[in-house]
Amino acid sequence: MTDRRFPKIDRRAFLATGAAFMGTPALAQSTPDTTEVERDLSEQVVRNISSFRSLDWQPYFSNLNNGAVLVDVTSRALHYWSEDQSVYKLYPTSVPLTEDLTRRGRTKVVQMVDGPSWRPTPSMKKRNPEWPDYVEPGPDNPLGTHALYLSWTYYRIHGTHDTRKIGRRSSNGCIGLYNEHIAELFSLTKVGTQVLLI
Repeated sequence: MTDRRFPKIDRRAFLATGAAFMGTPALAQSTPDTTEVERDLSEQVVRNISSFRSLDWQPYFSNLNNGAVLVDVTSRALHYWSEDQSVYKLYPTSVPLTEDLTRRGRTKVVQMVDGPSWRPTPSMKKRNPEWPDYVEPGPDNPLGTHALYLSWTYYRIHGTHDTRKIGRRSSNGCIGLYNEHIAELFSLTKVGTQVLLI
């Protein structure tokens, strides 16, 4: 006996409705980014995540000696490939607040610190004189649990205790990851790992 309260669903109608529903996020993805402000993380943010996808290393690196890290500032994603190509990781990141704070190009990991301390750069201190001169390792440290120091002075790939920053323009130049992601990346990289920011 058929229950008349629930009409029979036509397979074609179901598939057409599903296809329309699946297409909806693509419309949302075409919305342009908004400018985000570090001091107000409670504001709603519109992001374009269409570029957050797996990538092949070969268009960006000539080899994988010491492993490779690619940071795509536009899609706010960090890609990692191991030297033997057995490991590929893709992590969401925070990126610099403004274009003038963003540095692009080739660099490498020159130091790795588990439990980093933090000192604001001279330009940070000038913009934010109320900031402390030094923050020891711990839950209040802006560098999170781990930091990869790059060959560029003051630039790091590091964790953050403030998870609201990931996926946003929220840094003064560094690339931020969730603490669990930077811990994993820290275990995969080494001094000498090549890094490219695009």
